Amino acid sequence: MRYSLRQLEVFLSAAHFENITRAAESLSMSQSAASSALREFEQQFDIRLFDRVGKRLQLNEFGRQIRSKAEAMMAQAVALEQALTHHEDLGHLKVGATLTIGNYVAVQIMARYMAQQPGARITLDVHNTREVADGVLNFNLDIGLIEGELQHPDLVVTPWRDDELVVFCAPDHPLATRSALSDDDLVNATWISREQGSGTRQTFDRAMYGLLPQLNLALELQHTEAIKRAVEAGLGIGCLSRITLSDAFRRGSLVELPVTHRDLTRQFYFIVHREKFISPGIERWLELCQQS
Repeated sequence: MRYSLRQLEVFLSAAHFENITRAAESLSMSQSAASSALREFEQQFDIRLFDRVGKRLQLNEFGRQIRSKAEAMMAQAVALEQALTHHEDLGHLKVGATLTIGNYVAVQIMARYMAQQPGARITLDVHNTREVADGVLNFNLDIGLIEGELQHPDLVVTPWRDDELVVFCAPDHPLATRSALSDDDLVNATWISREQGSGTRQTFDRAMYGLLPQLNLALELQHTEAIKRAVEAGLGIGCLSRITLSDAFRRGSLVELPVTHRDLTRQFYFIVHREKFISPGIERWLELCQQS
């Protein structure tokens, strides 16, 4: 074999940080050693993997082509090392989840995973759909759990479970006693909504097709709890996953508003990079998700 795993590590770290000094630090190497490893890697195959602009390293087209294959190979090498060292295949798992899933679903799955695999480590990053997808595409995340529809040639998107958005308000809101809301009610209301790029906002925009330009979106907030607090304070009405609202409905601090003529259903999805090595840890995580 004409290349080493160390050279692949340097290449992937340089691709991630776009800087050889930071790449070397992340690998506990000197800058000169990292630079030499990368230079030898390119010279062995008479290739260029980066465009060099000052101190910045930016992957060129060929570098982008081989990055996914290098990531898959390194993932397999890490899994083998863990199996040899610890006599097990489940290691550090990096999971990305959107806000609804991360705050209300993924934590329970993580607890079951860690209970079944003592010593296993999980990093859970919670972002909106767009940011989780970027993390999976750049191999910063092993798997993503998202609530928005997504298509990308480098991602495998698998349906997971059904979900439903619910329109809601404070108990003393003028609409709280309505048996059903009309389109006129929706247009005349003041809305507190999720931000663009979130799966919840994507489903909301689709459900309000034909009305969206007329809606008064007074506030766009990134966090589910902030939206619930704003609605409780009487600043407007909201639309979030039923999963996030069950406790508030039970306490009576928020009230569901029936909008039966608009389709507020959606699905949750798994996303993984098409070139990602599916380790036993990822397989086990997916099994627990399906069981949930």
